[in-house]
Amino acid sequence: MSNRIDLNRYEFWFIVGSQDLYGDEALKQVAANAAVMTEEFSREKLFPSKIILKPVAKSPQGIQRLFEEASAAPQCAGIITWMHTFSPSKMWIGGLASNTKPVFHLHTQFNRDIPWKTIDMDFMNLNQSAHGDREHGYIYARMRLPRKVAAGHWQEAELRRRIAVWMRAAAARQDGIERVVLRLGDNMREVAVTEGDKVEAQIKFGWQVNTWGIGDFAARYNAVSGSAAEALVKEYETAYEFSDDAKNTRRAAVLEQAKYEIALAQFMADENAGAFTTTFQDLHGIPQLPGLACQRLMEQGCGFGGEGDWKQAMLVRCAKVMSAGLPGGVSFMEDYTYHFEPGKEAALGAHMLEVCPSIAGEKPRLEVHPLGIGGKNDPARLVFDAAPGPAVLATIVDLGDRFRLVANEVDTIKIENDMPRLPVARALWVPRPSLRDAAESWIISGGAHHSAYSTSLGAEYFRDWAEMMDIEFVLIDRDTKPDRLRDQLRWGEAYWSGRRHGL
Repeated sequence: MSNRIDLNRYEFWFIVGSQDLYGDEALKQVAANAAVMTEEFSREKLFPSKIILKPVAKSPQGIQRLFEEASAAPQCAGIITWMHTFSPSKMWIGGLASNTKPVFHLHTQFNRDIPWKTIDMDFMNLNQSAHGDREHGYIYARMRLPRKVAAGHWQEAELRRRIAVWMRAAAARQDGIERVVLRLGDNMREVAVTEGDKVEAQIKFGWQVNTWGIGDFAARYNAVSGSAAEALVKEYETAYEFSDDAKNTRRAAVLEQAKYEIALAQFMADENAGAFTTTFQDLHGIPQLPGLACQRLMEQGCGFGGEGDWKQAMLVRCAKVMSAGLPGGVSFMEDYTYHFEPGKEAALGAHMLEVCPSIAGEKPRLEVHPLGIGGKNDPARLVFDAAPGPAVLATIVDLGDRFRLVANEVDTIKIENDMPRLPVARALWVPRPSLRDAAESWIISGGAHHSAYSTSLGAEYFRDWAEMMDIEFVLIDRDTKPDRLRDQLRWGEAYWSGRRHGL
């Protein structure tokens, strides 16, 4: 399976609820209205995948069969439910109990306006979503089932935007189930936050997190021909600016990274991997730390995590899937250092080498410099400043008894000062609500120093994804106060403890 992201290969099933009580004519009208909606949905450019209309759900047996079929269909990434009429929710228990797909509860009605002069009880019975969706919503609450609920008329732009956000999150969930995280070596020694329970991750997220020795990669690297590497460097020359030494005296270092890219891309394709990790403490048999190669593969849609951080590697992949086709970019990121000048407080993020050029504000420049860590040859990398604008930092941490996703809304700003001795890709941002409060809140929440950085996604995408995964979500935004957040996290401990014990 290719790592190229194609959301068109997924579909979402539209299940419209009713019951036999209203007679054949009413059920025909329900089906006809649902067909009109589905046809219009098919022309909605916001929606990244097809919406497929299923037969009207009107009996326990039919509903259970629909959900079992959806659960068994790998192309089905999620289910949209809507109650056109009243649909007794006991009919839905068996289907919901067997369901394994994310659910979007669409609370709408076919008609936008009440037909004041002609409305009668027949119209009321046929168009009683206000009644039916409350019954439907109750059974999810009673069964403690995660779902997204959104209310509004189905032709409204804002409601469709919320549907599209959820669809992208559901596609990322399905992609994760289908993919492997390819770890080259283990985690960086003695680092806590990059560790975690890989078995629990597979149970909770569906991710297969597997390790290969760096020798397996070195063998593939050694098999890459010089002509293949030369051809790829020609692509680099059209995509990026080159420093003089990268063109001439240091060109061999660029060729090394081209070999890495070719070997890694084939390795990932062979193992059906969507994300990968490296660590500078395990580079036996290769002359450089992969830098440019990691940047290039992220640019093509792969997830990446430095120092063996498999959790952020797959979160980057999820964000790549969610953002496919949207403006902006997604990258692996690390908080590095602060600027505490009063009134201009900001955080500088970067990594040793591996920041994705999809977030660049200008054409990246390919350069070769010493790394100063890892004890290997000077690696090639792309150097650039991130584009200014709103962004989100998101990180997954393993708390031992559960996973937590922490997200911080930030505003990336233009870097006004030259940094000639820092030849790495970097981003400078002002966290919301402030550097002080955001940093305190992130640390209180146990957030990692690694994150997925996105200029194409808002926090709603990560919230929807976390809801589907049934994990804790913590948002740090302009309204966050650290002391209040500390209390909320303590209340959350009680909630998640109750969930663990079936309460």
